[in-house]
Amino acid sequence: MKNVINVGLIGCGVVGSGTARVLLENKADIAKRVGVPINIKRIAVRDVMRKRPIVLPDGMLIGDPYVITDDPEIDIVCELIGGVEPARSYVQRAIEHGKAIVTANKEMMAKVGHDLLKQAENASLDFLFEGSVGGGIPIIQPLKQALAGNRVREIFGIVNGTTNYILTKMARENASFEDVLREAQAKGYAEADPASDVEGYDAQYKIAILASIAFNTRIDVSQISVEGITKIAQEDMEMADKLGYVIKILGIGEMKDEGLRVRVHPALLPKDHPLAGVHDVYNGIFVRADPVGDVMFYGRGAGSGPTGSAVVGDIIEISRNIMSGGTGRLGCTCFDTKPILPMSSLIAKYYIRLTASDKPKVLASVAGVFGDFDVSLESVEQKPVENGDAEIVILTHQTIEQNLLSALDVLRRLSVVTTVDNWIRVED
Repeated sequence: MKNVINVGLIGCGVVGSGTARVLLENKADIAKRVGVPINIKRIAVRDVMRKRPIVLPDGMLIGDPYVITDDPEIDIVCELIGGVEPARSYVQRAIEHGKAIVTANKEMMAKVGHDLLKQAENASLDFLFEGSVGGGIPIIQPLKQALAGNRVREIFGIVNGTTNYILTKMARENASFEDVLREAQAKGYAEADPASDVEGYDAQYKIAILASIAFNTRIDVSQISVEGITKIAQEDMEMADKLGYVIKILGIGEMKDEGLRVRVHPALLPKDHPLAGVHDVYNGIFVRADPVGDVMFYGRGAGSGPTGSAVVGDIIEISRNIMSGGTGRLGCTCFDTKPILPMSSLIAKYYIRLTASDKPKVLASVAGVFGDFDVSLESVEQKPVENGDAEIVILTHQTIEQNLLSALDVLRRLSVVTTVDNWIRVED
């Protein structure tokens, strides 16, 4: 029996410092829950002289991650630097030296996580990654354990706090995307290069992880259709509100008879939908499964404290397994191979906003194009704008996405149509 569990951290940024803070400040309580103390032996960082948001014991910071991966006294290595490389190399080296792994690295897990999990499983080592999705929201372990007896039909939600903050501010304050993005960057919610968030890639990684667990199949992240929020204009926010909707960017995974559909994109949600009330930097994840029904997980989706909490929860779980001799049972659950369906076959409702000449028979011409492609219209709103044009906002009935795209392609070439300004899927 061990009398202490030694942990090494690679990275001491936002997540690493939050993890260290929880382990140090709650050390006594954690020891009681595990049965032995959990000790941070080393933290590897790029610059040992840089000022940190936490006071650490002298000598804890080192510059070489391989000192941690190769140390025979360290039981658990926490990779908290992000990105695929060199993170993957550090994790592989740690597994080769018999270390259990904890990570909060969504990109690494989405792109190469399957191979790393199999490597750890073959070595009878635990590998946990709760912090990679949803910050402090417990979602990965509930999917793997508490909901393991269910057949998940759908998993979807708001999994990026930055974009949710931007859309919330746009809706509340009648502000433009560009203005709110600058404010989010000033507050530290968005990076100087915000592409990963606003183009949807962060959510793409997270829904890849969630869908692979929910549907027990390996998801190739490159097969996930992804759209960001950069095309959302204030006019769309106002029209959505008028029509009884809010605009959110969602990560969605669905199981159909013929395969899986996994996607990230903005969507109109009815105002009474549970996710419509998830605002600011919060995340909300909705699971629909048999026999449990509908389950929703809600909380802060990022940050030092929430994500550090998730990382420490994984450390505690692995420490208990080490103490009981039950390591290696928390491996990969992707035992199926299901095909990923193309977005062109999606059946959904759609919101379309376009600008056209404000003249007789124009609306009939527009409606006729939709009819030619079997796109049925549920409602049409029209109002005059400048230069003798009119803004036309359309909600369709459910239709096949390829039919809609074909209709929009014809509309863009129609002489009476000035621009097709935007189109957004509706998730009722």
